[in-house]
Formats: sequence, structure tokens, C-alpha cells
Amino acid sequence: MYNQPMLRDDALKGRTIVITGGGTGLGKAMGTYFLQLGADLVITSRKLTVIEETARELESLTGGKVLAVACDVREYVQVEHVLEEAVRVFGKVDSLINNAAGNFISPTERLSANAFSSIIDIVLKGSVNCTLAFGKHWIKEKQPASILNIVTTYAFTGSAYVVPSACAKGGVLAMTRSLAVEWGKYGIRTNAIAPGPFPTKGAWERLLPGDLAEKFDFKNRVPLKRVGEHQELANLAAFLVSDFSAYINGEVITIDGGEWLQGAGQFNGLEAIPGDMWDMLEQMTRATKGS
Repeated sequence: MYNQPMLRDDALKGRTIVITGGGTGLGKAMGTYFLQLGADLVITSRKLTVIEETARELESLTGGKVLAVACDVREYVQVEHVLEEAVRVFGKVDSLINNAAGNFISPTERLSANAFSSIIDIVLKGSVNCTLAFGKHWIKEKQPASILNIVTTYAFTGSAYVVPSACAKGGVLAMTRSLAVEWGKYGIRTNAIAPGPFPTKGAWERLLPGDLAEKFDFKNRVPLKRVGEHQELANLAAFLVSDFSAYINGEVITIDGGEWLQGAGQFNGLEAIPGDMWDMLEQMTRATKGS
């Protein structure tokens, strides 16, 4: 039953929800379920063709309304444009899902300052930009709302080989808890989900190219001996943006089958990779990015 829808059909009826990075993977899974629960949806990505295709697919699948808006979350002006378009089309926005992310695995000493900054800018700065733009709007309009940040378990444990991502996600987690206190008086709830392994084809092929994903089997790190189903995360996200969670504020909810308790640092096992293999892995990663 864990991969079945959880909430009643109209649980998000009348709501408008914005998801950054909403065209693929977990963003798409959450958006699909929000629509099934009656919400209107706004999805963003830097790749307009991807989110336009997703919008058409989800509207056909659910009968709901989806607005696709191109946005680089690193640019505050573009984030403001998303907000303006969402309000223009749907009249209001009730929830923001900060889901846009970037990541790659590498020994930290191999990273340039620019490589480090690229992840920080997307994950942390991007989440800050969206949170500020939407939060200021809600405060001005005196509108209760909710923010849901998608972080990761190594946001609070740290993890080798993904240090830029760990730093950025740790910052997003700190923002989550800080704003829960500061903005609670405005009726704005701020929570986070820390997923464990929820493989998505595109993202995991870029992160662990070739046969590395098969060799680095996450199921062996999870006490439940399986990875997550996308519907499980969508169920949790829908609950956290619904009125059923109206008294939950400032929480980070882990959904990882117990993985982080078994061994902190999702990518620490990459210690087993020898130095010469990192050279080959780097070339494979570059090739995958370019495809």
C-alpha cells in the first residue's frame, strides 16, 4: 500500500502550488499528485521545452491546469517573473516547493571554486531567492502559505564526495528552521523533506554514470532493503502542504527507510573507488552531461 495515493481526492482543491525543478523526477511526481488532489500547478525549469512537455502530459493525465514558466532560480528577477505569472493566471499562490537542485560526485580536492559555486548557487541561493520573493509577497498580502524545501539526509550528517551539495542543503535546512520561527506569525509554515535514495533515471545517470549506479547499490545501505517509490514522497509532500499538517512548522521529515541511521553520509562508500577510476568517472560524467 505504500505506493498508493494517501489523501482524499479534494485535499488540495483551490490551491496553487509552485514547484521549482518541476519538469522531471521527484518534482514531476509531486506535481502529478498535487493535480490529482485538485490543485493548480506551476512548474519551473531552465529548460522550457521540458516543462512544456511535462505540462501537456500532466494536464492530459489529470485534467488539471499546469503553467510552465522558464526560470533560472539563481536569478532573482526570473523568480519574481514566476510569481507574477502564477498570480496572473491563478490569482494567488498557496505553496512553494523548493525542489530545483544540482549535484555531482567528486573528491573535493578535484573541484574548482567555480564548480563548488555552481551547486551553492542553484541549491542554496536558488532556494533563498524563491523563498524571499514568495515570502515577501505573502507577508505583503497578509496571506497564510507554506514553503516546503527538499533537502537530503546528508544536510544534517554531511557526506564525503558531495561536499558542495551537503553545504548547500545544510544551508537550506537552517533557513527552514529559522523562518519557521520568524515567519510563523504571518501564518507561513516552513518545513523540509529529507529523502534517502529515490532513484530517477536522468539525475542518477548524471550522478553515477555507466554501470557505477548498479555497483553502488543503495538498497544495501537501507535497512528496509529497497529504495523509495516516488508516490511515497509525493504523499508526504502533499500532506505537508495541506491543512492536515497545519500545526507542523520547522520540521525536517526524513523518508529514507532508515538509511542514515545505518550509516551517515550517503556517498561515504565511494571511499572504495581508487584514484585512477575517478579520472575515468569524471570523463563519463562530462560525457553524460553533454548528451
